[in-house]
Amino acid sequence: MPTYAYACKDCGHAFDIQQSFTDDSLTVCPECGGNLRKKFNSVGVVFKGSGFYRTDSRDAASTVAAAPAKESPAKAAASEKSSPAPAPAAAASSATASAG
Repeated sequence: MPTYAYACKDCGHAFDIQQSFTDDSLTVCPECGGNLRKKFNSVGVVFKGSGFYRTDSRDAASTVAAAPAKESPAKAAASEKSSPAPAPAAAASSATASAG
């Protein structure tokens, strides 16, 4: 049987009681005879096992491709060293053309 929490609107008395699903909610405070309200709490849910995560029921073909990883600074520096530098003659010829 589930346990329900009640609180009195008039005197503030709070208590828990086990009731069947078919039982009517309590409306009268046992302490002062005032009006009761049912308190609602969050339900503790724990997902265990497979099938609860987005990737559990998907095959590799239907998954979205991940964003390409950024290049590490070491790899970026290595790729800059391996790329050819502009020819000094080309740089010098463009400087003399603009001077003249």
